[in-house]
Amino acid sequence: MDVEAFTSDRLGAVRKTIDGHHAFHPGPVPREVDYDATTVNKLTEATAAVHRLAGVSRLLPSPDILMGPYVRIEAVLSSKIEGTQTSVGELLLFEADHDVNVPPEGDLREVVNYTHALDHALRALDRLPLSLRLIRETHAILMSGVRGEAMTPGEFRRTQNWIGPPGSTLTSAKFVPPPVDAMHEALADLERFLHEHQLPNLVALALAHYQFETIHPFLDGNGRIGRLLVPLALCERGVLERPMLYLSAYFERHRSQYYHLLFETSATGDPTPWINFFLDGVAHQSRDAEERTVRLVDLQRDIREELLTARVTNTTVRLAESLLDRPYVTAKRLTGQLNVTLPTAQKAIDALVDQDILTEVTGKKRNRVYLSPRIMDAVYGIGDEEHRVAP
Repeated sequence: MDVEAFTSDRLGAVRKTIDGHHAFHPGPVPREVDYDATTVNKLTEATAAVHRLAGVSRLLPSPDILMGPYVRIEAVLSSKIEGTQTSVGELLLFEADHDVNVPPEGDLREVVNYTHALDHALRALDRLPLSLRLIRETHAILMSGVRGEAMTPGEFRRTQNWIGPPGSTLTSAKFVPPPVDAMHEALADLERFLHEHQLPNLVALALAHYQFETIHPFLDGNGRIGRLLVPLALCERGVLERPMLYLSAYFERHRSQYYHLLFETSATGDPTPWINFFLDGVAHQSRDAEERTVRLVDLQRDIREELLTARVTNTTVRLAESLLDRPYVTAKRLTGQLNVTLPTAQKAIDALVDQDILTEVTGKKRNRVYLSPRIMDAVYGIGDEEHRVAP
């Protein structure tokens, strides 16, 4: 660890541990932050964008419609930052039919775990505050059955870790998080900070995410858990009724800057550049989520009008509504989803094919998979070409 790179102890200090190496010891999360005009403007813009998103989400007859898509996009992109290669299409195909060329292992399993972990955390907020206990529970689900499974899922680390390229050591690592005793002290302070409201919400979340990544309390999965804190805190604080804002798309697009600013914040003790970057991400992703919501509302109206004109069955209407959450479908999966027979399910699918709402994507006679490109475009912002199933 390059001790000379750290020039300020405003947010913490590099200290020599009893084991003889150097590690960064975080200070308490700041309860006061000085803002310049640039930060004030960015905070105003980001806050307004979040409020517009909260307002437009009320246009949906059921705000839960967009929760599934947002969770999947976040799961894919947050995992991608950590090196996985699974696409949204592969995840949706797996959910549509477990037997369609998508084994529940490797990168895909990590992304599926992320969706389960986030779903669990959101439900847990009804019985638990955003706490270290909830974080551990979520981490246990995230790391179950994947390559980090041997690294004590659901438990804070009991040994020193470090951050650096493959082959790096405690001495050569770019960053060494706090030793275990200092880690627990910092985690306790972070938990208290999450329940306080002395700072504007978005500034508080920027600092909370930075602090969690600096503490690095798990042996693996820290980045994904740290990014999950943002939508969870927004919901717990009442900023959003539903978790519709995720930052992994922005962080993935600016990955180098994201990691650089986290490191520089510790090195310089100045959180302002990181806060500004975080606020830019909030504003950008809020606008993106708002646009997706408006597209979905428009599409939902158009499809309803088309089906009313065509006088289709109630099962067909129910199928069309379910596509807003999962644009891939199989007849077999639909039988359980809508509690209908296989012939009834296939008849509803065929009706939506006739209406150009569904298209078959495998070219097979059996085990056929259908996709709604219009919904894929509106909700996920991507078409079907990259996500067809190989014949």
